[in-house]
Amino acid sequence: LGALSSLHDLWLNRNQLIGTIPTELGALPLLEDLSLDSNQLTGTIPTELGVLSSLQVLRLNDNQLIQTIPTELGTLSLLEELYLFNN
Repeated sequence: LGALSSLHDLWLNRNQLIGTIPTELGALPLLEDLSLDSNQLTGTIPTELGVLSSLQVLRLNDNQLIQTIPTELGTLSLLEELYLFNN
């Protein structure tokens, strides 16, 4: 996924995905909307997501993520919508 450097939107919600969120997602500099909600993702939110300077929407709700929010997400100045509920 990290090689998709021109990707703006990644919607993988409701796909019964399992495992952790790939740290390689942090290598998508133009990503504006990341929707991984309603899957079975576990573990933590990768700190690498904090470098997605174009990110406007982050949907990680309805998974099984650990309730720690990385401080790096605080640097996302364009972030308008953040969904983390039901984890």
